[in-house]
Amino acid sequence: MLQTMVRDYHWSLLFRGIIAILFGILALIWPGKTLLLLIILFGAYAIVDGIANIFSAIRGRSLHNWGLLLVEGIVSILAGIVAFVWPGLTALAFVYVIAAWAIITGVTEIVAAFSSRMNVGTDWLLVVAGVASIIFGVLIAIQPQIGLLTVIWLIGIYAIIFGILFLGRYFQLRSRARLIANIPGSGT
Repeated sequence: MLQTMVRDYHWSLLFRGIIAILFGILALIWPGKTLLLLIILFGAYAIVDGIANIFSAIRGRSLHNWGLLLVEGIVSILAGIVAFVWPGLTALAFVYVIAAWAIITGVTEIVAAFSSRMNVGTDWLLVVAGVASIIFGVLIAIQPQIGLLTVIWLIGIYAIIFGILFLGRYFQLRSRARLIANIPGSGT
């Protein structure tokens, strides 16, 4: 059972990491595109990320921190829906939506790292991802006037860093899953 939970969770991390990196690259390559394009990209990413979190929470209900993952998933989906329903929001309002989402995501990642029962000795990556999210959210909330282009670049860089950290966590858990698979009686 532990082997199945680790496998399902680490695949979620791989998917989330790849999506975050792709989103970040697109934000850096086409910074001059309209705000609507960024809203659509962010909305899609937030919804997919939220669905992945909710799926992981449902699959890992026996884990201590499954509720936090569920909350993070719901917040991500709501942020994505807001982006789609009100695409005409000003850039300032959009920046604050992203800031709130990043801060909430960061807090839930840090809490999840400290409450995880899958102590694989590498929960520090979740803490780093959480701190990066909080710093990003606070910076853009404090300085929204720095310009949309800068915000787009910050979003791109943040998404790439977040994605790389999640890919690192994926590879660590994949190694852990292989170790668990080699323990007699662990697959039952």
